[in-house]
Amino acid sequence: MGRAFQNRKESMAKTAAAKTKVYSKYGREIYVCAKAGGTDPNGNLALRGLIERAKKDQVPSHVIDKALDKASGAGGEDFSPARYEGFGPGNAMVIVDCLTDNPNRTFGDVRGCFTKTKSKIGTPGSVSHMFDHCAIFSFTGNDEEAVLEALMEADVDVTDIEQEEGRITVFAPHTDYAKAKQALLDAFGEIDFEVDEIQFLPQTTTPIEGDDVAMFEKFLNMLNELDDVQNVFHNAELPEDEA
Repeated sequence: MGRAFQNRKESMAKTAAAKTKVYSKYGREIYVCAKAGGTDPNGNLALRGLIERAKKDQVPSHVIDKALDKASGAGGEDFSPARYEGFGPGNAMVIVDCLTDNPNRTFGDVRGCFTKTKSKIGTPGSVSHMFDHCAIFSFTGNDEEAVLEALMEADVDVTDIEQEEGRITVFAPHTDYAKAKQALLDAFGEIDFEVDEIQFLPQTTTPIEGDDVAMFEKFLNMLNELDDVQNVFHNAELPEDEA
C-alpha cells in the first residue's frame, strides 16, 4: 500500500499544474465540502483538513475565503461530483474525479482525453473495484503501537499503519475519515499532518513500457489541463525516470 501511495505522490508532483489551476481546484473542492458539511472547519473535519492542505500548497487566504463565502450564500455555482473510469494507454486502470456545473460538458471533455490517446472510457465500477478507497494520514512520529491503540479504541477499522524514517502513515477506509482524524487529534493533540486526504490506491500495478510511456504522460497532462478534473488516480507503473 505504501508503494502505491509513493507512486501516487510522485505522479502528482510530476503532473502538478500551474498555480492558478491549483487555486481553482482547491476553490471548487472547498466550496463543495463546505456546502455539504458546513462552513465551520471546527465542525467539518473534512473541510478543516482541506483548508490546511490548501495553505501548505500556498493557496492565498482570499481564495479560501471566497470559496467559503460562496458556500455560505444562496447563490454561486452549483458544482457536483462526477467520477469516470476506464483504461488508459498500456491498459492501465484510471479513475478521474471531477467537480462540475455541467456534467455533459465534463463527460465530453474527459471522453475526449481517452479517445485521443487510444484509451477506453468504461462504465461506473469498471475499474474502481480494483482500487482501495482510503483515508490517509501521515505525520511525524515513532510510536506505531500508541497510534494503533488510539484508533482501535475509537473503533476505527484500520487498514494499515506504516512507520518509516520518523514518520507514521495511517490507512483506513474512506468512510472512517472523520472518525480516524478525530481519534488522532484526541489522542495526540494538534498534529501537523503532511498528508490528510482520501485517495484511491490501486491493489495491483500495470507496467507501462515503450511508446505507451509517452502516450500515458500525454493522457495525464490532457486530463490535468481540464478545469473540471480534480484528481486522477491510476495503477500505471511508469519507468523511474518518468514516474
